[in-house]
Amino acid sequence: MPSPIDNASSSSSHTGRRIVALLALAALINYIDRGNLSIASSLLKDELKLSASQLGILLSSFFWTYSLFLPVSGWLADRFDAKWVMAFGFFLWSGATAVTGGLHAFGALLAARLILGMGESVAYPCYARTLVRHVPEVGRGFANALIAAGVGCGPALGTVFGGTLMARYGWRPFFIVLGLVSMAWLIPWFAWMPLKKAATVSPVEKGGAWFLELLKQRSVWGTCGGLFGANYVLYFEITWLPYYLERERHFAVGTMVKIVGLGYLCYSAGAAMFGWISDRWIAAGGTPTLVRKSIAGVGAGSAGLLLLGCALAGPTISVILLLLAFVTGGMCGSNIWAITQTLAGPRMAGRWTGFQNFLGNLAGIIAPAVTGFVVDFSGRFFMAFVIMAIVALLAALSYFFVIGPVKEIAWHERPASEGA
Repeated sequence: MPSPIDNASSSSSHTGRRIVALLALAALINYIDRGNLSIASSLLKDELKLSASQLGILLSSFFWTYSLFLPVSGWLADRFDAKWVMAFGFFLWSGATAVTGGLHAFGALLAARLILGMGESVAYPCYARTLVRHVPEVGRGFANALIAAGVGCGPALGTVFGGTLMARYGWRPFFIVLGLVSMAWLIPWFAWMPLKKAATVSPVEKGGAWFLELLKQRSVWGTCGGLFGANYVLYFEITWLPYYLERERHFAVGTMVKIVGLGYLCYSAGAAMFGWISDRWIAAGGTPTLVRKSIAGVGAGSAGLLLLGCALAGPTISVILLLLAFVTGGMCGSNIWAITQTLAGPRMAGRWTGFQNFLGNLAGIIAPAVTGFVVDFSGRFFMAFVIMAIVALLAALSYFFVIGPVKEIAWHERPASEGA
């Protein structure tokens, strides 16, 4: 007969799987919501008579508040129950999506996008805080891989199904229904997510640090550099890849959509596969330092080099290399946050993740702008691919040589007067 301990362990494992599934679904919704305006851009521009500069402001405005609020959200996730922080942020961003469908003025749309960025800023700090408390090291690679798969499937579903539904029913009903239906996610979240007092899987139960102590850690800057490089590649693909395939490779729009959609699915498949491999490797005796850093570093560098090869190859080979670049991008994405979660531990996971994501998402501002200037100056994409490959290789070096051993840092005890 199973002992009470066995029953508790089984119950905890079942709860952990349900939580991971919900976080992966949240990531998928997250990336559909942040990308839906770009899918609706031509319809919205024509209906509201927006200029190209106004449309550009709307498309970039999400990152203004998203990046700025990430450190704040990281502190909130550590200071309060991540269950409620995540729920509030999810409600805020889903509400902003639904409200967008009823707006008619540029200023109101801009405000909705800014609120969307604020709401979505809670996601990754809460993912980290939740996983580090409820998922052990051996399962953390695959758990993060499922979230990364949601990141890949979101743009794929948004592009293919979102574009089809908007073409048939219009952009306004799509935004309203998506925002309202998404809120149903909150029901199982409240039902399944344990309270903050639930036991943590981390071996370190006490700790804490001043924010300045966080900044003194070399590994913090290594994870920030690695994420910046990985995001540079991802945002390069999200913002400029369709244009490149159409204008420089001369693919028809229908063919381009299929290639890009398949690419995001390859990203998801790569994340799931290498997340599983990383956990099995650790279970077989590999250290988290060797496993996590190797997979993240090789994935980041390979993605950049394969995309550079795509720019040099013929049409057929370029598509193959492009899809392989998406696979290796997912390979890197499967372990990026597992490294951070292990290093930070339960006390600092939210703050570290918020700061890392703040710096990493600056790539969302820099990559599209640098690419645009380079293409305007040279008339071609080749040098933009070279820059992207160099940034990706620097990210790989950051994983290999800047990040220290992947084990929980023994944070100094914080004075009681400073608070948790």
